[in-house]
Amino acid sequence: MAAGVTHRNGAAMTTTTRTRIASHPTAIRPALQNLHQTALLQLREAGQLAGLSADMIDLLSYPKRELIVHFPVIMDSGAVRVFTGYRVQHNIARGPTKGGIRYHPDVTLDEIRGLAMLMTWKCALLNIPYGGAKGGVAVERREVSRGELERLTRRYTAEISFIIGPEVDIPAPDMNTDAQVMAWMMDTYSMGKGYSVPGVVTGKPIILGGTAGRAEATGRGVMIVAQEAVTRQGKNPAETSVAVQGAGNVGGVAADLMHRAGFKVVAISDRQGGLYEPTGLNIQAVLQWRKEREWLASYPRAAAISNEELLELDVDVLVPAALEGQIHAGNAARIKAPLIIEGANAPTTPEADLILKDRGVLVVPDILANGGGVLVSYFEWVQDLQAFYWEETQINERLEQAMLRSFQEVSTLAQERGITLRQAALVLGVQRVVQAIESRGIYP
Repeated sequence: MAAGVTHRNGAAMTTTTRTRIASHPTAIRPALQNLHQTALLQLREAGQLAGLSADMIDLLSYPKRELIVHFPVIMDSGAVRVFTGYRVQHNIARGPTKGGIRYHPDVTLDEIRGLAMLMTWKCALLNIPYGGAKGGVAVERREVSRGELERLTRRYTAEISFIIGPEVDIPAPDMNTDAQVMAWMMDTYSMGKGYSVPGVVTGKPIILGGTAGRAEATGRGVMIVAQEAVTRQGKNPAETSVAVQGAGNVGGVAADLMHRAGFKVVAISDRQGGLYEPTGLNIQAVLQWRKEREWLASYPRAAAISNEELLELDVDVLVPAALEGQIHAGNAARIKAPLIIEGANAPTTPEADLILKDRGVLVVPDILANGGGVLVSYFEWVQDLQAFYWEETQINERLEQAMLRSFQEVSTLAQERGITLRQAALVLGVQRVVQAIESRGIYP
């Protein structure tokens, strides 16, 4: 954790006559799983299913490059604090690496390693010419001012600038980062080059070479996959109840788009807790409330529930779209939703996966369900390289086509092999990376 930065634990809240606020405000992250170990377990299982040699699995287990930086930032008070940042590039066999930058006090090297590996399989599964990367800084964003955030971002960018670039490694927004953070990163990198380099990052403001549809892309992809999965089960979205854990760039957008598509979204949550209304929530009103007050808490037209309670609601579809490890061995047996669409990265632990499989719960895995973000990031990068930009309708059409194609490929392999959707998605992704490695050969 960065020097001088303290955790935000959240203050206790009182009970009102209509709502009961969750007793554990930070319960959205109950226990940190080791994401690197999780990713390695998934790789080994996929490698065995794909018939890979032990040598190839071992080769894929290691990232190409890891960078840890410790850097000073002048705070508004004049004090100097030292922050720790990371950038991990997992594999370049299919092209430059791609992956988000997250700001969170619990960021660790193992978390970034695991997420970078998952990005490799995700990009290969979606058949875009990238390898996986990830980055982050250990900081509580809510506890730094806008000026401090800008200075932190610019210094972090300068520290990693020699390993990023439009032909090398392209960062993007992730947890607690946004278009403004990407603008600062793009400007800092460009100042070092002496000319504007819009393609160094994606998720930028449109005025700086960003693309229409990028902010909603991950949530839109979740909605597209949910629609397809529900339709394949012969269900009507209007009669399908949904609970969404998370109200940010993924969960909030997914809930909004699913509501607009006719789903009955009955629950949504943020770090402070969740809301539940069995007849369906007015998601636009809920998100506006949160925008004006920072948290969902005390929204007057729904009952308050904890994040744990939201996961265990009796709903048709559960969308974990917050943080990793939310569905684990301790609660998997109590999950009632027969369909889970993973909006977050690694929200289900390997132990929980086995429990859900035994119970017949269908899980659409993260590397498929939340792939909309990297797909539209790819579209943005392509537009930046050619300085020719597409309309939002074109972006959304291309996104839907790619998501549905990937869903079909994963579903077909799962049925042919008698394996889960996660296993099928990982096998497809890993096999495509291996094919690229074998075609290129091992240098020298």
